[in-house]
Amino acid sequence: MHTIVWRILAVAVGLLGIVGCAGERRNGLEVQGNVLAACPDSPNCVSSQADDEKHRIAPFPFNGDPDAAFARLKLVLAQRGDATIVEELPHYLRVELRTFLFVDDGEFLLDRTDKVIHVRSASRLGYSDLGKNRRRMEDIRMQFLAAAPKQ
Repeated sequence: MHTIVWRILAVAVGLLGIVGCAGERRNGLEVQGNVLAACPDSPNCVSSQADDEKHRIAPFPFNGDPDAAFARLKLVLAQRGDATIVEELPHYLRVELRTFLFVDDGEFLLDRTDKVIHVRSASRLGYSDLGKNRRRMEDIRMQFLAAAPKQ
Protein backbone atom coordinates (compact mmCIF):
# COMPACT_ATOMS: atom_id res chain seq x y z
CA MET A 1 0.00 0.00 0.00
CA HIS A 2 2.88 2.33 0.85
CA THR A 3 4.32 1.87 -2.68
CA ILE A 4 1.01 2.84 -4.32
CA VAL A 5 0.85 6.09 -2.34
CA TRP A 6 4.39 6.98 -3.38
CA ARG A 7 3.62 6.23 -7.04
CA ILE A 8 0.50 8.40 -6.96
CA LEU A 9 2.47 11.18 -5.30
CA ALA A 10 5.26 10.88 -7.89
CA VAL A 11 2.76 11.04 -10.77
CA ALA A 12 1.03 14.08 -9.22
CA VAL A 13 4.33 15.93 -8.78
CA GLY A 14 5.34 15.02 -12.33
CA LEU A 15 2.09 16.34 -13.77
CA LEU A 16 2.46 19.59 -11.86
CA GLY A 17 5.95 19.95 -13.29
CA ILE A 18 4.69 19.35 -16.82
CA VAL A 19 1.85 21.86 -16.47
CA GLY A 20 4.45 24.36 -15.33
CA CYS A 21 6.06 24.16 -18.78
CA ALA A 22 3.53 26.66 -20.04
CA GLY A 23 5.40 29.40 -18.20
CA GLU A 24 4.15 32.80 -17.22
CA ARG A 25 3.02 35.36 -19.74
CA ARG A 26 5.91 37.78 -19.95
CA ASN A 27 5.47 41.47 -19.36
CA GLY A 28 7.29 43.95 -21.53
CA LEU A 29 6.62 42.27 -24.86
CA GLU A 30 4.59 45.25 -25.94
CA VAL A 31 5.78 47.12 -28.96
CA GLN A 32 7.66 50.36 -28.36
CA GLY A 33 6.66 52.63 -31.24
CA ASN A 34 7.49 50.61 -34.34
CA VAL A 35 9.98 48.30 -32.67
CA LEU A 36 9.40 44.85 -31.21
CA ALA A 37 11.39 43.71 -28.19
CA ALA A 38 14.83 42.35 -28.99
CA CYS A 39 15.41 38.60 -28.83
CA PRO A 40 17.44 37.27 -25.91
CA ASP A 41 20.79 35.57 -26.59
CA SER A 42 19.16 32.12 -26.51
CA PRO A 43 18.28 30.50 -29.86
CA ASN A 44 14.56 30.10 -28.99
CA CYS A 45 13.44 33.41 -30.52
CA VAL A 46 13.03 34.83 -34.02
CA SER A 47 12.28 38.40 -35.05
CA SER A 48 12.03 40.24 -38.34
CA GLN A 49 13.72 43.19 -36.63
CA ALA A 50 16.72 41.24 -35.29
CA ASP A 51 20.15 42.36 -36.42
CA ASP A 52 21.82 38.95 -36.19
CA GLU A 53 21.25 36.04 -38.56
CA LYS A 54 20.63 33.56 -35.72
CA HIS A 55 17.41 35.33 -34.77
CA ARG A 56 16.48 37.10 -38.03
CA ILE A 57 13.41 36.06 -39.99
CA ALA A 58 11.82 37.93 -42.89
CA PRO A 59 8.70 40.01 -42.23
CA PHE A 60 5.42 39.12 -43.94
CA PRO A 61 5.07 41.21 -47.12
CA PHE A 62 1.71 42.33 -48.49
CA ASN A 63 0.24 44.38 -51.33
CA GLY A 64 -2.75 46.66 -51.20
CA ASP A 65 -4.60 47.90 -48.16
CA PRO A 66 -2.64 47.45 -44.88
CA ASP A 67 -5.84 47.06 -42.84
CA ALA A 68 -7.05 44.30 -45.15
CA ALA A 69 -3.69 42.52 -44.84
CA PHE A 70 -3.83 42.73 -41.04
CA ALA A 71 -7.42 41.44 -41.05
CA ARG A 72 -6.24 38.53 -43.24
CA LEU A 73 -3.50 37.73 -40.71
CA LYS A 74 -6.05 37.75 -37.87
CA LEU A 75 -8.22 35.34 -39.86
CA VAL A 76 -5.25 33.02 -40.47
CA LEU A 77 -4.41 33.05 -36.76
CA ALA A 78 -8.05 32.45 -35.78
CA GLN A 79 -8.13 29.34 -37.98
CA ARG A 80 -5.07 27.81 -36.31
CA GLY A 81 -5.65 25.47 -33.41
CA ASP A 82 -2.41 26.51 -31.71
CA ALA A 83 -2.91 30.31 -31.66
CA THR A 84 -4.90 32.53 -29.30
CA ILE A 85 -4.91 36.30 -29.71
CA VAL A 86 -4.42 37.82 -26.24
CA GLU A 87 -3.90 41.47 -27.17
CA GLU A 88 -5.13 43.37 -30.19
CA LEU A 89 -4.47 46.93 -31.31
CA PRO A 90 -5.07 48.38 -34.79
CA HIS A 91 -1.39 47.81 -35.69
CA TYR A 92 -0.30 45.10 -33.24
CA LEU A 93 -1.24 41.56 -32.18
CA ARG A 94 0.10 39.51 -29.30
CA VAL A 95 -0.59 35.79 -29.61
CA GLU A 96 -0.07 32.76 -27.40
CA LEU A 97 1.19 29.86 -29.50
CA ARG A 98 0.82 26.41 -27.96
CA THR A 99 2.82 23.29 -28.67
CA PHE A 100 1.76 20.27 -26.63
CA LEU A 101 2.69 21.47 -23.12
CA PHE A 102 4.59 24.64 -24.01
CA VAL A 103 3.41 28.18 -24.70
CA ASP A 104 5.36 30.63 -26.85
CA ASP A 105 4.66 34.32 -27.33
CA GLY A 106 4.11 35.65 -30.85
CA GLU A 107 3.84 39.26 -31.92
CA PHE A 108 2.81 40.88 -35.18
CA LEU A 109 3.41 44.57 -35.95
CA LEU A 110 1.86 46.26 -38.99
CA ASP A 111 4.25 48.53 -40.90
CA ARG A 112 2.02 50.53 -43.24
CA THR A 113 4.90 52.43 -44.87
CA ASP A 114 7.02 49.43 -45.89
CA LYS A 115 3.97 47.19 -46.51
CA VAL A 116 5.16 44.40 -44.23
CA ILE A 117 4.06 42.83 -40.98
CA HIS A 118 6.97 42.44 -38.59
CA VAL A 119 6.97 39.24 -36.53
CA ARG A 120 8.52 37.99 -33.33
CA SER A 121 8.12 34.60 -31.68
CA ALA A 122 9.87 33.49 -28.50
CA SER A 123 9.71 30.58 -26.10
CA ARG A 124 8.67 31.38 -22.55
CA LEU A 125 10.89 28.69 -21.06
CA GLY A 126 14.12 26.92 -21.78
CA TYR A 127 17.10 27.66 -23.95
CA SER A 128 16.49 25.86 -27.24
CA ASP A 129 13.21 25.31 -29.05
CA LEU A 130 14.79 23.09 -31.72
CA GLY A 131 13.68 25.64 -34.35
CA LYS A 132 9.97 25.47 -33.49
CA ASN A 133 9.40 29.25 -33.40
CA ARG A 134 11.00 29.71 -36.83
CA ARG A 135 9.07 26.79 -38.38
CA ARG A 136 5.78 28.01 -36.92
CA MET A 137 6.29 31.57 -38.20
CA GLU A 138 7.18 30.25 -41.65
CA ASP A 139 4.02 28.13 -41.59
CA ILE A 140 1.93 31.18 -40.64
CA ARG A 141 3.68 33.14 -43.44
CA MET A 142 2.71 30.48 -46.00
CA GLN A 143 -0.91 30.54 -44.81
CA PHE A 144 -0.96 34.35 -44.87
CA LEU A 145 0.46 34.51 -48.41
CA ALA A 146 -1.84 31.73 -49.64
CA ALA A 147 -4.86 33.67 -48.35
CA ALA A 148 -3.88 36.82 -50.29
CA PRO A 149 -6.33 38.00 -52.94
CA LYS A 150 -5.23 37.01 -56.41
CA GLN A 151 -3.90 39.94 -58.48
